[in-house]
Amino acid sequence: MSTEHTHIAVVGAGFGGLGLAVKLREAGFTDFVVLERAADLGGTWQANTYPGCACDVPSQLYSYSFAPNPDWSRTYGKQREILDYLRGVATEHDVLRHIRFETEVLEARWDDEHSVWRIETPHGRMTADFLISAAGIFAEAKYPELPGLDSFEGKAFHSLHWDHEHDLTGERVAVIGTGASAVQFVPEIQPKVGKLLVFQRSAPWIVPRMDRATGALERSLLRRIPLAQRAVRGGWYAAIESFGLISLVDKRFRHPYEALGRLQLRRQVRDSALRRKLTPDYVIGCKRAIFSDAYFPALDQSNVEVITAGIAEVRPRSIVLRDGTEHPVDTLIFGTGFTPIPTVYERYVGRDGLSVAELYHKQPQSYLGVAISGFPNFFMTLGPFGAAGNQSAIYMIESQIAYIVDALRTVRRTGARRVEVRPNVQEKFLDEMARRSSNSVWLTGGCKSYYTTPDGLNAGLYPNWSFEYRSRTAKFDTRSYEVAQ
Repeated sequence: MSTEHTHIAVVGAGFGGLGLAVKLREAGFTDFVVLERAADLGGTWQANTYPGCACDVPSQLYSYSFAPNPDWSRTYGKQREILDYLRGVATEHDVLRHIRFETEVLEARWDDEHSVWRIETPHGRMTADFLISAAGIFAEAKYPELPGLDSFEGKAFHSLHWDHEHDLTGERVAVIGTGASAVQFVPEIQPKVGKLLVFQRSAPWIVPRMDRATGALERSLLRRIPLAQRAVRGGWYAAIESFGLISLVDKRFRHPYEALGRLQLRRQVRDSALRRKLTPDYVIGCKRAIFSDAYFPALDQSNVEVITAGIAEVRPRSIVLRDGTEHPVDTLIFGTGFTPIPTVYERYVGRDGLSVAELYHKQPQSYLGVAISGFPNFFMTLGPFGAAGNQSAIYMIESQIAYIVDALRTVRRTGARRVEVRPNVQEKFLDEMARRSSNSVWLTGGCKSYYTTPDGLNAGLYPNWSFEYRSRTAKFDTRSYEVAQ
């Protein structure tokens, strides 16, 4: 059987992969494929379909700058609308022809002798001169380790794998986890269930969402006056970037944001005992703050109980707390988030026989979140230290796409066969990341989250302003790489 060859293989057809496909075509690259394991594009936005699923960044900002959409129906786009937007971008820019659906990367191993990536898929083998990972980090469910969980006889599912055929009406439902997904689906299911138990390990910071429907006149103005749409996008960018004052400048900037969260809690929750349970005990920004106007009112209903005591075990039809209290349960829903390292990271194997995941477990490492020493002809989006805690992921992804495409243009122009970030350049970058993170709210704010590693280090957030990141990724810095003909 012959082995197919392509110049560039992109893994993932979410925001990163589709954006890369568009910009590769604009740069004159046509010999590339996008390998997508699912049957549809969209990444996390085709995978997550739970009730209330929506973006927590305003849609005018959570969209490509090169594909503005004046017709968002709400301030915050819902899952189906975001997915339709991505389908429209893919169609308009004619990139569907490059996507191989239901083509999971089983292994991608660097062949140093021939300077190619050897890729295994369910449909056969292929080689690529360049491998670009655009695999997202919110596409694989994380489950808690609970004694007796396997014995549970009721219905159990994760928010990522929502069972839409299962009727929750009148049921006793337990929700484990209070992250961003749970904050969205709890208000949706609360009115229909008989009893809702919300198991909370630590209270999230909830701040006003101020979501609203956009009127026909507003959408018409945005459509007719592109400058107005850019102004709205810029306003949201500045507002979200301002959260960096807490994490990047001084934790004393937290006070107005925390006051906003406390005011929301006091205004929406009548019961003082419940308010105490829902009051965070760490600095805002230490873990992800969540925008919601519906979560607190849902918890303040008579059929809801917020439980902060630890779980001792799960029984066939109940959950038992460490104090011995037993709660009957019909359905168990996990709102426990996602695995921090995508499975496919275990399948990217570099020159020295180590995978990206193995390197990450030793120490989160990359250069600018786009390249890794020991992985020639390899780039990635939202790699370690390529995501921001205070900005839209799409802004960071577009910065990385521009950098990667410029790198590929440089290789094409010079006729180089391989390019790899220099080890000393990466080490210097990692030292910078550690130094800038040392006093950040993520490490000193008094909480544990996926922002940090088990040993308390920065797990991969970029500890500087996003506009500074865009400046340093505006052009491929050839001198930071070993480029071989």
